[in-house]
Amino acid sequence: MLKLTKKADYGLIALKHLVVHGPDSSSAKEIAEMYGIPLSLLSKILQKLVKNGFLRSEHGTNGGYRLAREAKDITALEVIRSIDGPIFLTACFTEHGYCCHTDKCIVRDPLQKVHEGILRLLASISIADMSQDKPKTVEEDLTKSPEKLYELTAPVRPI
Repeated sequence: MLKLTKKADYGLIALKHLVVHGPDSSSAKEIAEMYGIPLSLLSKILQKLVKNGFLRSEHGTNGGYRLAREAKDITALEVIRSIDGPIFLTACFTEHGYCCHTDKCIVRDPLQKVHEGILRLLASISIADMSQDKPKTVEEDLTKSPEKLYELTAPVRPI
């Protein structure tokens, strides 16, 4: 199952919090308490986001964290990759890209298209988008893209 790690989830939560509660900085403690995130884990995530250029750390009594870039210029894909590393749907899509079934695999190419579609969707969603009251739908994102991979609606079968 393709699933975000808690670290990536917490990183996205923290970035969204900073957009919604900005432009003032927020402390790690404030964010951790508001969302029930362990402070030590959140502190490490925030430090990683600073190191990767998403946040600025401000010291002092009113210190905390602020966005280092515009929220519209930070994508969900960038954040997830900076925290978790590369995203792979299956082992076929790692840098090695080979398993014992590669030569006979009949689903590798279709799964590659799904994998690319997921990456494209994550790359199309900014932290600013995530911070809006009305979230974009998948259909709105796909209609912007010049190439639709697959129809996402499955046929409904009677029970």
